[in-house]
Amino acid sequence: MSNNITRILVLGIAALMALMPAPAKAQIKPFGKPLATCVARAQGQGETPRQVLANPARFSCAADQTLFGPGDFWVATPRLNLVFDTGDPLRVRIASLWQHRMTLYALHADGTTTIFPPGRNALAGTLKLGAMVEYAFPVHMAPVTRLVWHVEGSQNLRGVVIGARAGTAAEGVRADLTMATIYSAFSGLCIALLVYNLALWGALRHRFQLAYCAMVAALLVYTMSSSGVLAWHLPDLANADRLRTNYGTLAIAAAAALYFARTFFEPRVFGRNLGLLIRVIGFVVLGGGAAMVLAPDRWIPLADRLYAIAFLTVPLAVLPVLWSAWVARSRYLWLFAVAWAAPAYMAFVRALHSLGWGSWSFWLDNSTIIAMTAEALLSSLAIAYRIRLLSLERDLAIAQETESRKLAQTDDLTGLLNRRAFLLEAIGRSGRQQLILADLDHFKRVNDTLGHDGGDEVLRVFARSLRLAVPIGALVARFGGEEFAIVVNGDSQIDPNALLATLRTARMPFDLRVTASLGVCTGPLATEQDWKRMYQCADRALFEAKAHGRDRARHGERLVTAG
Repeated sequence: MSNNITRILVLGIAALMALMPAPAKAQIKPFGKPLATCVARAQGQGETPRQVLANPARFSCAADQTLFGPGDFWVATPRLNLVFDTGDPLRVRIASLWQHRMTLYALHADGTTTIFPPGRNALAGTLKLGAMVEYAFPVHMAPVTRLVWHVEGSQNLRGVVIGARAGTAAEGVRADLTMATIYSAFSGLCIALLVYNLALWGALRHRFQLAYCAMVAALLVYTMSSSGVLAWHLPDLANADRLRTNYGTLAIAAAAALYFARTFFEPRVFGRNLGLLIRVIGFVVLGGGAAMVLAPDRWIPLADRLYAIAFLTVPLAVLPVLWSAWVARSRYLWLFAVAWAAPAYMAFVRALHSLGWGSWSFWLDNSTIIAMTAEALLSSLAIAYRIRLLSLERDLAIAQETESRKLAQTDDLTGLLNRRAFLLEAIGRSGRQQLILADLDHFKRVNDTLGHDGGDEVLRVFARSLRLAVPIGALVARFGGEEFAIVVNGDSQIDPNALLATLRTARMPFDLRVTASLGVCTGPLATEQDWKRMYQCADRALFEAKAHGRDRARHGERLVTAG
């Protein structure tokens, strides 16, 4: 039943995930209109935009910008006619990239130039959600005819100037609201999941809970950094350092996700080799992140390539884990497979993109948020499911332990205490105690008449009658065969004759008449020696009852010696 529910839940969530990209593309309108760009390598200090534009042959408009490698560049748009609307000012946006300094020159139809001065920091005043740099143009009557960027110290990992778009202030506000919805929703989700799972870890102390919390915490920092919010709160933070934070926290999140998988599945899923593989890949990913965080600027292109290669190993780790989980018949396979599908796929695509496959896309650049949202939600569901199963396993183990103890303390046939359990509870009782030994009369004849199954039924009926006839708190045990024992406090002594009368009225199989003989003794039961004396006393009294015709009781108090 639980497996069916799990599969239905997984399929439903998978369907929702499959539908998520469609609304994102169809309904979320991107900011403004795209601007074509052409790139030329800078040839020295002192060049002006108009001097550079005077030689259009220097510019390449078709080649991939990354082919130029790192360095200083001029990037220009073709001729434009961006007319100003005083009620809705012009805005230009580009993607934030790894570079030392960048200056924008806007050439106007009247021959004037608007200069947006360079800034080495993260441009906290111009960085918008989605890590897009926005240039807010002052009100100007003359249209913009060209946009020219002078980029110094570009690492050119994804391009020199990419994602250039021109729009209005109103369009910028709409784009910001869209991204604010996405980032704030994910941030709120991360905070809620982090608090909830830390609270669960405080109570349950499972390793996979801490791994999950580390992953979510790293994603929360990554969200703040990649969205640009971190730069708002730390205006002096260099843009390169913000990007290093992106790389480092994403590597930590990926490594934590691998450790989460390692500790989440049943131990049988991870053999020695697979466990070693996961640890190695985790260290490779962390090493790639460390390279991006610690590498000097001149080594960043190499570190970026190593980082991408390290992330290519993450999907390669997922496949053997899923295969091993399938072979081991893991109960968590489907949840884990669906939860990891989106982030593993996006890690693979982004790693290939970093290695030069495909062109830059705003949504590809922000795809990690969407993929990790699905992963965080589904992993949280998987944790809840895992804890539920652990709870059921614990309850079953407790029930089995209780049943085992009960079986160890009771007689299988009658359900009464066995001899061992009876002695553990009887010896050490304070005050005077009454011991009654009961033995069925002529039980061999009962077995010969009814067979052993009938004899067993007689013993069960007799045991039930004893339980019902004795006061609450009395100990009743089957000592073996057809012999039974009762211990009761001396102030609640049982009348042996009344007990015999009750036993005679018990309806036996086939209405067979069955009687018993009783041997009664009173005295202390504080020590094992007391028990031996009490038992010998009651056993002799029982022998006397048998010798005098059975179906009667005899007292042996005179045999007890004070000790």
